[in-house]
Amino acid sequence: MKKSPSEEPDERLTVTPPKEWAAGVPAVTHALEYSLQETSVRRAGVTLLTMNQVGGIDCPGCAWADPSPGHRHLNEYCENGAKHINDEATSRRITTDFFRRHTVSELGRRSDLWLNQQGRLTEPMVKRPDSDHYEPISWYDALGLLAEELKALDSPDEAVFYTSGRVSNEAAFLLQLFVRAFGTNNLPDCSNMCHESSGSALHETLGTGKGSVSLEDLHHADLIFLVGQNPGTNHPRQLSALEEAKGNGARIIAVNPLPEAGLLRFKNPQKPHGVVGRGVQIADRFLQIRSGGDLALFQGLNRLLLEAEDSRPGTVLDHDFVRSHTSGFEEFSQHARNIAWEDILTATSLTREEIEAVRDEVLRSKRIIVCWAMGVTQQKHGVPTVREIVNFLMLRGNLGRAGAGTCPVRGHSNVQGDRTMGIWERMPDSFLDALQQEFGFEPPRAHGLDSVNSIRAMREGRIKVFLGVAGNFVRAAPDSAVTEDAMRRCRLTAHISTKLNRSHTVCGRTALILPTLGRTELDVQATGEQFVTVENSMSEVHTSHGRLKPASKLLLSEVAILSRLARRTLDGKADIPWNEFEADYGAIRDRISHVVPGLHDFSRRVARPGGIRLPNPVNEGVFNTSVGKALFTCNAWVMSHAPEGHLLLQSLRSHDQWNTIPYTDNDRYRGIHGSRRVVLVNPQDVSQLGLAEGQRVDLVSVWADDAERRAEDFAVVPYPTTPGCAAAYYPEANVLVPLDSVAETSNQPTAKGIVVRLEPRATRPE
Repeated sequence: MKKSPSEEPDERLTVTPPKEWAAGVPAVTHALEYSLQETSVRRAGVTLLTMNQVGGIDCPGCAWADPSPGHRHLNEYCENGAKHINDEATSRRITTDFFRRHTVSELGRRSDLWLNQQGRLTEPMVKRPDSDHYEPISWYDALGLLAEELKALDSPDEAVFYTSGRVSNEAAFLLQLFVRAFGTNNLPDCSNMCHESSGSALHETLGTGKGSVSLEDLHHADLIFLVGQNPGTNHPRQLSALEEAKGNGARIIAVNPLPEAGLLRFKNPQKPHGVVGRGVQIADRFLQIRSGGDLALFQGLNRLLLEAEDSRPGTVLDHDFVRSHTSGFEEFSQHARNIAWEDILTATSLTREEIEAVRDEVLRSKRIIVCWAMGVTQQKHGVPTVREIVNFLMLRGNLGRAGAGTCPVRGHSNVQGDRTMGIWERMPDSFLDALQQEFGFEPPRAHGLDSVNSIRAMREGRIKVFLGVAGNFVRAAPDSAVTEDAMRRCRLTAHISTKLNRSHTVCGRTALILPTLGRTELDVQATGEQFVTVENSMSEVHTSHGRLKPASKLLLSEVAILSRLARRTLDGKADIPWNEFEADYGAIRDRISHVVPGLHDFSRRVARPGGIRLPNPVNEGVFNTSVGKALFTCNAWVMSHAPEGHLLLQSLRSHDQWNTIPYTDNDRYRGIHGSRRVVLVNPQDVSQLGLAEGQRVDLVSVWADDAERRAEDFAVVPYPTTPGCAAAYYPEANVLVPLDSVAETSNQPTAKGIVVRLEPRATRPE
């Protein structure tokens, strides 16, 4: 029975064998159970039957692409999407009385799950200096307080403006416009912590930071790699696309330190064989790799392909593509041939025979796609790994043609759209020039702060104001204790949010909660009902129309909040029609169409079924790199090393979780029930470390600064991970990730490959 939202869940751990398949009837059952616990049958029906449909609500969960109009199922959503949308549509409400009953200090001791279960925020709140309570404040006074704090700064660079992927394109464009008119490029976002390594590597090698494939490409590939990702939990609708690819003859290779249920077998609940049959085996090969070994794997494959070309000249490599469209091949070839097999095998924990078998799969395939997610990007060598994946694809010409290419799988619905709209601390001059021409002010050109550097600046007292637009920055960021201390050094922290989360309890001297409409809700402005737009992982921009009555009459849309804040802060500094933007989102899209390439005639084109697919230069044979061609690269690495008695730990999501927020304490695909404070360890390592199943341990990370980072009181769960590797849930494990442990080039936190020891807790008397 589901506990009352006023109670913390019981942490009584039970462990069952991991599942060997994903989805099926249980997924439908769990989705409906959770939805109906959150809201009424009628409201759940509205959200579920319109989600991901033309003219409906775009799923606020992951960024997986929708099938083309006419090919969508009546229930075009997954279990986690259903939970996510009805978590937002919940009938529970947080009122003034809630904040009167609970101090900020008390809320800070509550779990992430409990905070989320309290329901929707309904009116603006302020925590005054020296107070331990939030209290009501009018919108006029709240925005005036924030505006006055911003105007009182000695420099615009003393403020940072964080964004998550929940934000619409229209709101994201207004945020970056306001921030740049204010005078700074301090625009950290959740991409800094999830796919920044992808963008860095793809920009350098191909000239664009986005993936090159479409859903149709995936359906017609011969060979698909799934590297460092778990689609069964993090983007389940990808399994439907992989099922279709399998039906068309594709082979699939999974590369992961942990076996994942969705990659073993998928029972599609929308098809008879997924209900009563065995479903479909997804991965034809599972390479259980050592954490951090992906770069070495692709270097081994690339060396084998070069050697195969030596044996059969003219039959392995695509020499026309390499000659016409790439640069740096000779240097890359020499480097690849000199990488020692001993190093490759040690780094991957694979055998040479396993890698050669994959080489044979590659040689039999004309069209190859590599998909990857945070298992790759959150490594120390995340950027070199993506560069090596590009090398791999270029060798056989698997770029810019049907059924082939790069597929970084984004984990949040509009995180890619935020970047398209200008949410980046390092937007190119071409974008800033277009802003200047359109709005008549000179945008700042100095690069701003990303997420990690924002925390460093707050810690050092250089940031006075933090504004978060959606998201849960404190729980998404690394080095939890350092991040929280840094946030508390601010003069003012403010969050535009739909629900309560940990970030609202980690306050500056003054703190604001600015409640906003959710994506599920009707948005009516002066010119009538509005819609917003979002961009998925495959560069498709489409509409989202809210359908539900707002949770409170006091809620404002993100667009309205930002427009009013800009008016109060800028005092006419730039000739920007904020009133017009708030009244009519079409006016925002008209301006976007003048600034963002590919979005001309935006409002009319995006309203068509299926929306707009933004052009990708790679698919036109155009590479906007430093030399005008795709770049082969030479990628060096130093293998992550865990001293004796230590393990390499990665953080991951549970199945009943979306980003930083768990919906329950269960992870049924991995067989974990009733607690999130578990560490998954290979049985061989459990024995060698002298531990026992269920033993309580502290996780202690080892880092160069010698500071002890400790995650307390975790239960040891024997699990079929790669020997020497372990896993624990995010965000509980974030405390172990040092702020200075970042990926080369991208500055992305390295939540994969943390060196830890498992320290037994002292036995307490009963």
